[in-house]
This record gives sequence, structure tokens and C-alpha cells, in this order.
Amino acid sequence: MLSVADNEKLTKVGPGTPMGNLMRRYWQPVLLAREVADNDGDPIRVRILGEELVAFRDTSGRVGLISEWCPHRLTSMFLGRNEEDGLRCVYHGWKFDVTGSCVDMPNEPEEFDFKHKVKMIAYPTEEMGGVIWAYMGPAELKPVLPKFEFTQQPESHRGASKVIEECNWLQGLEGGIDSIHSSFLHRKIGEGKGIGLDGLRAEGLAGKLDVEPTDYGYRYTNSRGLPGKGQNYVRGYHFVMPHIQVRAAQLNNNGDWYKFKIAGHHWVPIDDHTTMVWNWFYSLDEALTQDEKDEEISGNGPAYVDPVTFRAAVNPRNNWLIDRDMQRKENFTGIQGVNAQDRAVQEAMGPIVNRSKEHLGQTDRAVIMTRRMLLKAVDTVADGGTPPGLGESYYAVRAIEDVLPEEDFGLDALSERMFAGAR
Repeated sequence: MLSVADNEKLTKVGPGTPMGNLMRRYWQPVLLAREVADNDGDPIRVRILGEELVAFRDTSGRVGLISEWCPHRLTSMFLGRNEEDGLRCVYHGWKFDVTGSCVDMPNEPEEFDFKHKVKMIAYPTEEMGGVIWAYMGPAELKPVLPKFEFTQQPESHRGASKVIEECNWLQGLEGGIDSIHSSFLHRKIGEGKGIGLDGLRAEGLAGKLDVEPTDYGYRYTNSRGLPGKGQNYVRGYHFVMPHIQVRAAQLNNNGDWYKFKIAGHHWVPIDDHTTMVWNWFYSLDEALTQDEKDEEISGNGPAYVDPVTFRAAVNPRNNWLIDRDMQRKENFTGIQGVNAQDRAVQEAMGPIVNRSKEHLGQTDRAVIMTRRMLLKAVDTVADGGTPPGLGESYYAVRAIEDVLPEEDFGLDALSERMFAGAR
């Protein structure tokens, strides 16, 4: 369990909070590139880490991320005109470039113009892997670019999406790194339950975790014995600070690689009670099909998530569309879509769960290590130090799974294949 004080330290993310200060030391995904596809296109509201911002792509193609509030009379720059390399406030015409500098003040006579003294909050951005990334921390401490392996793949071999989750970011992250839940929450039942990966999860209910700290976070495996087969189903993961999970590719029915396909999530805090879950996936072999890019199996596709607002159709107000007949006959939850099932159990905990009331076990070792690592990193930043995960070592991380002889399990069984260059 976690103390009430430490729980608050980990879950509050606004400006000036300990966790907020830690989060701002890392590049954060803020927009899909398609949301700001056009030069001089429509401005987009962005809320992240408790801050209200506006994004726009200017005439030259640069992406700006600035405060929503005009520093003149504090109306919304979302209403602004995107024109000639700047965003112009519609109230009095003040114009700002992507650096937040005021470049025009047309309502003031020339002798009273003071635009050179006015600068609004603005954060640097980078476009990579179909995603716009922003750095919101001290300029002199900006880390290396976020070159996750998925960002370096051709567009035909990668995809990314996002969806709003109605709870604190840590609930989402802890759900993602909790490997054993997939044997239950995502389990199929009834006819055909023994097919492929779902069959392995259904057969291997109990797991043994093996966790190893790294300079970017940690890597770990969950080994599930398959009764009567003399085999272990071993699934590998990486946790990259501060809120990233890299998870394994899928196996086909024969235990061979269908595609060398890897996926993961960023759980980016919108505010203390809301999270933007980023979903990304990529193939190192064949190009992804359109069905794979549409993420129908995960519950992130157009049928489940509004492509403009990113609100989920499956949400607390409709009880996550739980179907009790489906629960009896088809899957363990009665909820359609793997990630929709994840969001349901995490949102059902409430906005911020009280971790002081938990009872954790051996299969929660990754969750426990995450909390310890985050608390240590928070204190490191408060003391003026450098938290883990700001270098290039995570560029090469890769997660896999395999079915192995029963004597092979844990990190020793997969470690050589959990980084780029290994197959």
C-alpha cells in the first residue's frame, strides 16, 4: 500500500507540484500530427498537466504551443486568426509567433507600442512519428529528442491514436504495467477460447514476475506456466519514465511470430482527474493493415472513440456498455474492446484511488517498483538533480513474448531479445 501523503505526491500534476515538476522534465506527446496538418489551419485547444494551451501550425509549417490566454485582456487565443506566421487575438489584434513573442500590437499608436516587452508562455515542439511532442520544463534542461522505436518506422508500419480516460494518470499506468490482469480482464470464454494468445492467457492464470531496474526505468517479464504442456508463456515489457509502457508482440496459433509487432502507451495527465491515453504500435516486418491501424480489437478505433474530441463511447455514464449476456458467454467482462476493458476497471476506481487501502502481492512487483521509482525521481528533481530516462538508452527498447520450455522463464529467457537488433 501507499501512504495518503505519497499517493497525493504521485497523483497531483499541476504547475509547481512535485510530480508536475518531474513530468515537465520529459518530452510529452500533445497532438496527433493530423490535428494540425495544415499551415495556417485551425488552432487546437490542448490541456496537459493542468495547463490550458493552444496549438497551431504557422505559415512556415512550425507548430506552436502557447498559453490559451492572451496576456492583454486574457481572452482565449483559441478564437484567434492563424495568419502570416502567427496567431492573432481577435479582441484587439495582438499577434504572437510560435515562441510566444508578441510581433504586432496594432491597437497602440507607434509611440506607445510595447510589443517587445510582451511574451506569453510557449513550449518548444518537435514532430516525430506522426505525433507532435512538447517540452514544458526549464529550457536549459531540455533532454534528447523522444526517438522511441515506433517514431523511426515508415508511416506504413506504424500507427498512433489517443483517447481520454476519466481518472488519474497513475491508475492508467499501473493498469498497463500490471501484466497478470490480462489473464482475467481480457480473457475470452466459451467456444474458441483456447485460440492463440487468448488461449495462453486463459491457461496460464498465475504468473511470476521478474523485474530489473535500468537507467530508463525497468524491464520485466511475467512467466505463466501452461498446465500439462511442460511450457512457460513468458511475456516481456519495458517501463520508460515517467509514464510509458512498451509491451510484447503477439503470437499466432502455432506459437510463431505473426508479425514482429510491438505496441505501447503513454499515460499523459490532462489534469489530476483526467488522462490522455496515447496508443502506439508498429511492425518491423510487414506493413500494417488498415484493420490494424483502425485498432478495432483494442476498442480505440473510430467505432469506440470520437476522432475529434477523443471521448470514448464506452464511459462511466453508460456503465461502459457492459453486456451481462456477453459476460456470461463470450468474454470475462462483458465489455467490448481490450483497452475499453482497461479503462473501465481503472475509471471504476474513482478519480484518484486511495492506495493506502490496497493489499498487494507478488504479481504487483512492477507496480511497487514504479511507485518507488517515481517517488525517488520526484525527490531527485526537488533536490536539483537529474531523474532517470532522459538519455538515449530507451531508443532501443523492444518487448517480446514467447512460449518456452518449462525450465526457461523470467528475464534470463528473453533478455537478449528485448532490445533493437535482436530477433
